[in-house]
Amino acid sequence: MSYSPILVIPGEKKSIFFEIFFKSLKSRFFLSPLILICNKKNLDKETKRYKFNKPIEHVKLDRIYSKKFTKKKIYIIDIKHKNSDNYVQSCFKIAFRLIKKGLTNKIINGPINKTKTLNKKYLGVTEYVAKNFNQNKFAMLIYNKRLSVCPVTTHLPLKLVAKKITKRKIKEKIVIINYFYKKFLGFKPRIAVIGLNPHCESVLEFNEDIKIIRPVIRSLKNKINVKGPFPADTIFLKDNRKKFDVIVGMYHDQVLTPIKTIFEYDAINITIGLPFLRVTPDHGPNEKMIGKNISNPISLIRSLEFLDKK
Repeated sequence: MSYSPILVIPGEKKSIFFEIFFKSLKSRFFLSPLILICNKKNLDKETKRYKFNKPIEHVKLDRIYSKKFTKKKIYIIDIKHKNSDNYVQSCFKIAFRLIKKGLTNKIINGPINKTKTLNKKYLGVTEYVAKNFNQNKFAMLIYNKRLSVCPVTTHLPLKLVAKKITKRKIKEKIVIINYFYKKFLGFKPRIAVIGLNPHCESVLEFNEDIKIIRPVIRSLKNKINVKGPFPADTIFLKDNRKKFDVIVGMYHDQVLTPIKTIFEYDAINITIGLPFLRVTPDHGPNEKMIGKNISNPISLIRSLEFLDKK
């Protein structure tokens, strides 16, 4: 019997990915075949470093579509590249080709150095992936089954956030979240929306919370279980947050700071709105931790668990 594989892009060569990847496979049972898309020499070096001895089968790209994948097995597509190539983007391009050809609809990527890999052309990997599939409507969901968050704007300098907050963008994120939860998680989510300003108030004549955010929520109330805007400084209090499944914020740190404080590494980053499932651990390459073998693998474990069930 052939099983739908999960494509795995380890990301930067200098990162903690393989440490947490090997720890994940040693601590959990996953049915889905895993296809690593990376440089084989680098993989061999990492397996020796972390004493990982499970077999990894090399698969040639031109034979991948006729391959019968076996559950619980690990495969590798070897990415050979010149020093002048962007290694991580080369890995992504192969993964994108496999998805577009219908090999699978599941992909995980490891931590990426956005400045180095994306050359400031994209705000983040979320935007990079969406652009490669001509997808303009998408959202970043930091997911935990107890509570998730979604920023309307992502890796944007704070001074630019207010200019990018629009009715269209807020509505788009709420609709995508609602659709994702109903299709992939099987229920209609309770969504809270945070205001942009402290206490949802402003000393200026124009108040985004009243003029932009509130009308969007009112327009969706009959179709989607959404409420707000709520002040950002109290919505994450225990008795408040337990009333919701997702909290939508106006900017990155407004919602990622509290969610990481609450769950630490026990959350995953899902790009929703794509024609496939793309998940990534919710942390960076963390080069300072390489080789110390003390990194926490829980976010990658949750990423693999999530896709293994789909």
